[in-house]
Amino acid sequence: MEQEMAGLAGLLYELGLLKRYKRTGWLVAGVSSPESVADHSFRAAVIASVIASLEGADPERAAFLSLFHDTQETRTTDIPYLGKRYLTAPPNPEVTAEQVREVPEPVARMIRDAVGEYEERTSLEAICARDADKLECLIQAVEYREQGNQNVQPWIDSSLAALTTTTAKRLADEILRTGSLDWVKRVLNGDQGP
Repeated sequence: MEQEMAGLAGLLYELGLLKRYKRTGWLVAGVSSPESVADHSFRAAVIASVIASLEGADPERAAFLSLFHDTQETRTTDIPYLGKRYLTAPPNPEVTAEQVREVPEPVARMIRDAVGEYEERTSLEAICARDADKLECLIQAVEYREQGNQNVQPWIDSSLAALTTTTAKRLADEILRTGSLDWVKRVLNGDQGP
């Protein structure tokens, strides 16, 4: 049991790397201080719960799947799409299996199952989580564009093209129609919405 706890402590430290690892695609786009992988995963989990709730899926499960969808990047880093033309990373379930090799089996199974479900898109929750990943990227691209980065249109276009649920598509339309601080204006003006 002591070795398993040491393995678990190591995994928790390892996952902390995601707070420091930057999303490299944004570096390619010229964003000087891009979000971290953990920043992305947090908002993706929130978005997944929202999409799942509106699609009739389990919001907690969708958020949970989103939390683990990029954890493999502690070992592979965030390879941008440009790099994927030249590099072949092992499949995420394979990396995950190696990451959890020394942790207690109930924890290892929980994480392996979450990553497998996400990757295989075998459930509505996984489909919602995948849409959340793409929608979060779209939102981030819009925010970077508002901050003056004009190189983000390919991220917006590819994110839009990848959305599958009705909710994600409707949210994307609204996100592109509004600005990232429109909600602040509504609050300050006392507007309670439609």
